[in-house]
Parts: sequence; structure tokens; C-alpha cells
Amino acid sequence: MGHHSSRINSLVFPVVMGCLAALMLSSALIYLYLDAVYQSDGQLVNSHVGCLSQHFKLPVMKNCSPWLQCSQIKAEVRKIKLIGLGAVKKVYLAEWRGHKVALSELASLEYREDFLHGLSMLQALQGPLVVQLVGFCLENNTMVTQHHPHGSLLNLEDVLAQQKYQHLNTWHIRLRLATDYVSILHYLHNSPAGRRVMCDSNSLEKTLSQFLLTNDFHLVVNDLDALPEVNPSRGKLVKCGSRELTGEFVAPEQLWPFRGSGKPFSDDLMPPYDEKTDIWKIPDLTQFIMARTAGGDLVHFHLFQIHKECKDVDPKLRPSALDVLKAYKSVYGAIVRETSGYRDML
Repeated sequence: MGHHSSRINSLVFPVVMGCLAALMLSSALIYLYLDAVYQSDGQLVNSHVGCLSQHFKLPVMKNCSPWLQCSQIKAEVRKIKLIGLGAVKKVYLAEWRGHKVALSELASLEYREDFLHGLSMLQALQGPLVVQLVGFCLENNTMVTQHHPHGSLLNLEDVLAQQKYQHLNTWHIRLRLATDYVSILHYLHNSPAGRRVMCDSNSLEKTLSQFLLTNDFHLVVNDLDALPEVNPSRGKLVKCGSRELTGEFVAPEQLWPFRGSGKPFSDDLMPPYDEKTDIWKIPDLTQFIMARTAGGDLVHFHLFQIHKECKDVDPKLRPSALDVLKAYKSVYGAIVRETSGYRDML
């Protein structure tokens, strides 16, 4: 009897140890993958990061090049067609030395201050999470940036519906995009240009339009025309525009506090706020990105607690973008471990 039990133990022990080793290996691979996708500060790895300041490198370019100046833009950048029109900018698909680029022109002198603010933010925040600046010309109020054919995040469903991209329509890719979005918020809230708030985000559609979908299915922030700085320790807060904001998408502190009393809106009496307005909107953006993809329900289940915290009515109790980013990465790893363990049992 004892010999038989010993024999069973001798057989079971290696199996158990093998399973534990496999689990540890899979966990290590997951974290190595996440580290490969994201740098330690949450920024995406990108090809033009190695360029010197005020230089750019478009896809298939072998070397970095200095930002284009007025003479080069006028002589070498050729408009192809209008691809975007807003209050501040007209955006054209253009060509420079065989490379497709986006040429932005000021739409109205009334918004020149916003245009210049957006340009200054592009210059100050260049990095893997921000659209790449190719050049600018203050004389004729133009700027050139890298063109991303997929367009804004608004186009996500249409892009993934294309036959050549249907294999990418997975919870993995969608959660990665949502993680990119949170990474961008973390960067803006801790940027070299100070703590910045995304003010051009008063609706889901408007917020989605601020992000571009890259060819390798990551996100970069594109429109930085309304990116005021906050510094709560110095009492420096913001108000996103001078008009009354309404709806459930904006954070509670962005709503007129006297709307129930019948008191008419007054910008002078409207209290300012900080970057936690961006945190309130994270669950809605992630809901859009995840859509109804297979495995999405499991993602939402794991994200329930952090999203509940994002929606706290008291902005001081909401997590930071870094807290949310850590939760998203943790959820990704946890689901990969769960699903791989389930497949192993089968």
C-alpha cells in the first residue's frame, strides 16, 4: 500500500511541478510581451523615437530629417485632396518627396491662437504617443504631420470590418488600443509641458476624433489645439470653454452646478476643474473601443472596479491615469493567463 502511494506521488509530483513551471513561464512571457509593447513609463515603442529633437522620420525613411521649414513646405509639399475640416484647421492629404503627409492650414484667423497653441503642444510633446510633426510655417499658418491612412479612432469599426484586418478584430487588439488611450492620458497629465487636460472632449465623437489609428494598430493623439495646463498645488485650474456643457459624457464638475435652481449659466460663476475630467471619460471610450467583440465581456468584468472608481462623482476620489494604466495591463495579463489555462485543460 505504502509502495503504491509512493509510486503515485512520484508520478504526480513531476506533473504538478511541470504545470507550475509552465504557469510561471507563461506569466513571464506575458510580462515580457507587455514590456516590449510599452516602455516603463507607459509610452509606446515607436520607430522615430531615436531622432534628435526637431527631427522626424517617416516610414521607409532610412535617416531622420530636420523639420521642414517654410521654403521647403512651399516648394516640396503638394496638396492632393481635402480630408478634414474643422473650426480651427483645414487638413489636406499631401505628398512630400513621395511620402504621404497631412498638411494642416488655419481655417480662420479668428482661431489663430488655438492653431498656434496646438502647434506649440506638438513641438513640446513630440514622442511615440503624439502624431509626428514633419514641419511648420508660421508665415502662412501651416503645419505638416505624418499621415495615418486609417484616420481617427471614429473609423475603428469600418477598418476592422475590412477583410484584410478581420483577423485583428480581437479583444487583445481592442484592449491594447484602450491601453494606448490611457497611456496617452498618463503622458499628457505628466508631460514635459506640464499637466495638460484634453478640453476638446465634450462628446464621445469629438474625443474619438482626437486620436489617430496607426498602420500597426496603435493610437497617437493628433489634435492638441485645446490642451490647457493645470497645477492644483498653485491653484491653477481650467474651464473647457466659456459655454455651458451638458450631457452624461462630460464629468459632473463640468456641468453648471445651479442647473436645478433655474439660475442661468454664467461663465464667471462656473467653478474650474482639473485633469480628473479626463479620467471620468475613460470607461466610455473603452466601451466604444471594445464594442461587442468576442471576449469583451470578460474584459469588462475585470475592468469593472477600476471603471467604477473612474466614475466617482468626487474627482478627488478618482484614480490617476497611471493607476488606470496599471489596472489595464494587469487585466490583460490576467485574462491571457486565464484563457491559456483553460486551453491547457482542454
